[in-house]
This record gives sequence, structure tokens and C-alpha cells, in this order.
Amino acid sequence: MRKKLLIVEDELHIRTLLEQVLEDLEDEFNVEVLTAPDGEEGLRIIRDERPQAVFLDIMMPKMNGYEVCSAVKDDPELKDTIIVLLTAKGQEADRKKGLEIGAYDYMTKPFDPDEVMELAKELLQIVD
Repeated sequence: MRKKLLIVEDELHIRTLLEQVLEDLEDEFNVEVLTAPDGEEGLRIIRDERPQAVFLDIMMPKMNGYEVCSAVKDDPELKDTIIVLLTAKGQEADRKKGLEIGAYDYMTKPFDPDEVMELAKELLQIVD
């Protein structure tokens, strides 16, 4: 089965950057990289496509990352989806909240592209 990774980010340039960083996964490891511009669309894609991992922005229109993460973790069919929250909010209280609602990890922007790639490989259990 082909592995899937979803990027949910409302800022186009950050979403595009993440896609570019992760495109090697598509080429080298047959991973399908999906994207969504807001939390509502992201949740729909999670339900329809069942990605193994999600890079999820917190501050977004329609539905924020905390709400999406909670909805996923409260759904027995989706609870194994691995969520990494991405945010400009670096306060410890924000990080703690994200981890408490079920996020696997919490990365602050700006992020290191190499760290994003390594984390994606770890989440998808890719060994190269």
C-alpha cells in the first residue's frame, strides 16, 4: 500500500516549501504527498485518504489545528494518524496543549527543511 502524507497549511508559500522539501519522498519512496489550505479541508482529506502522517498548522481559517487534531484523535478509525503540529507559536503552553490533545510532535516555524524530511521519514518508517 502506498504511504500518504498530508500537509495542512493556509499560507501558500509555506505549504509550497513543505511540498518541495518532501517531494523527494514521492520520487524515491513512492509516498503520496497531499495538501490542504485549511483545517476543514484537511480533516476531509484525513477521513477520505487516511494518510499515515500529517503536518498540521495550528492557526488557520475555518478550523484550527487543535480542532483538527482533536477530531482525528477522538475518531476510533483515525486515532492512529500521526500528527505533527507546525506553528509560529513557540510558547511552552502551546506545545503542551498540542501534545495533550494527541499530537506526536510540535515544530516551530521557521523550521529546518532537513529536520522536516528526517521526521517525515521517521513517521512513515522509511529507511534509506
